[in-house]
Amino acid sequence: MNQNYPNLFNYKFLACLLVLLCHSFFNPTDSGAVQITQSNLDMVLASNEVVFINFYAEWCKFSNMLMPIFDDAAEEVSKAGYDPGKVVMGKVDCDREGAIATRFHITKYPTLKLFRNGLPAKKEYRGQRSVEAFAEFIKKQLTDPIVTFGSLQELQQLSDDKRYIIAYMDRRDQPEYEVLRKVAASLKDECLFRAGFGDASQQMHPPGQPVVVFRPDKKTSVESDETFEGKLTSFDEVYSWVQKKCIPLVREITFENAEELTEEGLPFLILFHSPSDTESVKKYKEIIQRELESEKENVNFLTADGVRFEHPLHHLGKSISDLPLIAIDSFRHMYLFSKYSDMEKPGKLKEFLQDLYSGKLHREFHYGPDPVYEANNAIKVTTPPESTFKKLAPSKNRYTLLRDEL
Repeated sequence: MNQNYPNLFNYKFLACLLVLLCHSFFNPTDSGAVQITQSNLDMVLASNEVVFINFYAEWCKFSNMLMPIFDDAAEEVSKAGYDPGKVVMGKVDCDREGAIATRFHITKYPTLKLFRNGLPAKKEYRGQRSVEAFAEFIKKQLTDPIVTFGSLQELQQLSDDKRYIIAYMDRRDQPEYEVLRKVAASLKDECLFRAGFGDASQQMHPPGQPVVVFRPDKKTSVESDETFEGKLTSFDEVYSWVQKKCIPLVREITFENAEELTEEGLPFLILFHSPSDTESVKKYKEIIQRELESEKENVNFLTADGVRFEHPLHHLGKSISDLPLIAIDSFRHMYLFSKYSDMEKPGKLKEFLQDLYSGKLHREFHYGPDPVYEANNAIKVTTPPESTFKKLAPSKNRYTLLRDEL
């Protein structure tokens, strides 16, 4: 008999025991939400596809109201029969775990954040705070975000004002699809995902070689279709490419995404346009792409429906009849680009941004290009319109009740 057999058996037994202990520790089923600390945070995020965390403070009234509800929801989720590694609901005591609170910019309590594949979602959870609502929210997060098409003809019906990632594959159970599914779960708010299998897509890819293609929003975009050239079994490669394609240089601001855009902390360069005016949007995107891509770390390039965002126009002394127009919102003041048609003059938009950086826009709003003197020789001081988009940012230092949160 092999002398090493008992040792080999012991090693296997210990390995199995370790796996069971880790699973019990990071996926508990008998104590509500997992208590997350600095020592287990990264392991929890790495070992679960979806992690939903309640950041709380024990002294906070609202945290204490939410805690039993969140723990009960965690119990319900653990009983739902999800596969190991799919989902965990956790909680962080921000007074004891200050480093975690700082890492995720937690400044009010309770804050609820979702993490997918280790990455935080852009939006905080702001839905109803009940056991049923939390359980339904988790269920939605685990629903496959990729819609299957049955024939290539179906792709002809796709909307021209949406961005798509389209996959052509042999089977749903191949590893490339699982990687794309995880990427889609993280970026489903940025792009729409479609996939075809077998006969539905065989004309679009060689046998055994899946193909993934990006299709831009053709109605207002100057981009072209692009095929992914990297390794489809690498989550990092696919995620990086899809993120770049699905989060464009120029984004549309809406009331739904305004909060997350303001949280990025960059000033806005905004084209306000009529809802039916796609031509000005296309020209604006083309000029930004050609002349201002190097400024993307310093400013958010946005378009806005001038009818829905009529209030900022009034702050600028304008109305819907003046559309299209361009403005900067610095989160202190708003500055109007002198003449929309000047956008097409090379360098004019870049000069507008440089005037913001240098303080010239603010200075000229206060004193004017040529100081105007009153009878007492004092300079007539004017004040630029206040920022309107900063009011759409979340509260930074207090708990805020929104809709039906509590």
